[in-house]
Amino acid sequence: MASDTAKNLRKECAARSRRTIRLNSLGAGVSAPKRGMKKIINQPEHVVSEMLQGIAKAYPALIYTPGVEVISRRNQGDQVGLVSGGGSGHEPAHAGYVGAGMLSAAVSGNVFASPSPDRVLEGIHLANTGKGVLLIIKNYSGDIMNFTMAQELAEMENIPVRAVVVRDDVAVPDSTFSTGRRGIAGTVFVHKCAGAKAAEGGSLDEVARVAQKAADNVRSMGFAMTPCILPGVGKPGFVLAEDEVEIGMGIHGEPGVERTAMRPSQEIARILVDKILADYDFTGGETALMINGLGGTPLMELYILENDVQDYLKEKGIKVYSTFVGNFMTSLEMAGSSVSLLKLDDELKLLLDAPCDTPALKR
Repeated sequence: MASDTAKNLRKECAARSRRTIRLNSLGAGVSAPKRGMKKIINQPEHVVSEMLQGIAKAYPALIYTPGVEVISRRNQGDQVGLVSGGGSGHEPAHAGYVGAGMLSAAVSGNVFASPSPDRVLEGIHLANTGKGVLLIIKNYSGDIMNFTMAQELAEMENIPVRAVVVRDDVAVPDSTFSTGRRGIAGTVFVHKCAGAKAAEGGSLDEVARVAQKAADNVRSMGFAMTPCILPGVGKPGFVLAEDEVEIGMGIHGEPGVERTAMRPSQEIARILVDKILADYDFTGGETALMINGLGGTPLMELYILENDVQDYLKEKGIKVYSTFVGNFMTSLEMAGSSVSLLKLDDELKLLLDAPCDTPALKR
């Protein structure tokens, strides 16, 4: 029975891979970006593989596996493996977090599209050192389905696999691409804490426990000021007026909670933080704060927003222990930002402070 199930799963993986190949071939023969689209690319259908090749060349400690679009550590060490991933276009997530103290491998799908199960399975193989593998999955329907299928295939190969799903976005209860809350930039905190636990020699169960603990204690809320342009499409996926922003928009352009006129940074800070605090009690302890840019927002503006968020949190009696400002999970060139708060205890503080060495985060 198990053998038949494995065969059926592998057939489904092969079918999904063929569909992916057909999708990739839709742009075959294109020798330049679409007219009116200004992007530093060659052929739109090659953006993912060429980006990952560039990452591996820039960081010799990492390896690119072509075809399955996986970035992994050259030296995996002797620890539990950590695998994450999802659609491309959110860089540095997730390949930028592969390295000592964080992920063992990251699996990339096409732009804004989940990686197929065979790609995720290869990521599991590359991360596996014999101590099991933890999958960290953002809550999107395609990711849940494909990572779960890969987990089942790996378990049939006697590889112990656990999975933790991140649902940190408080904007909406359900979305275009998810049942339940979306996983967004707070996922990086889960990578960091779980990666530190794995690096110190934690068992698969211990690493999964820490990842779940971080996922349970993180909340995020964002907003968008401009749309983004997918390389294979060549035009924005939605339109915002010159003076309009969308509160709660997702990282794929999913609808948020409201469209409103552009506000001063202080007002935006209060809107985002109020939504987070209405969902979870961050009083009575310390927090980690992340101000995440969506790809097209200058650092100047991110630091202005961070300053206003810090001041508002102080008014609310919430103590910030550690602050992260930058582009951690983007949406191509979308302008906007998200705020993430992680409630800390002594264990999570130690793990957050532990050393890591990845292209996108070093401690």
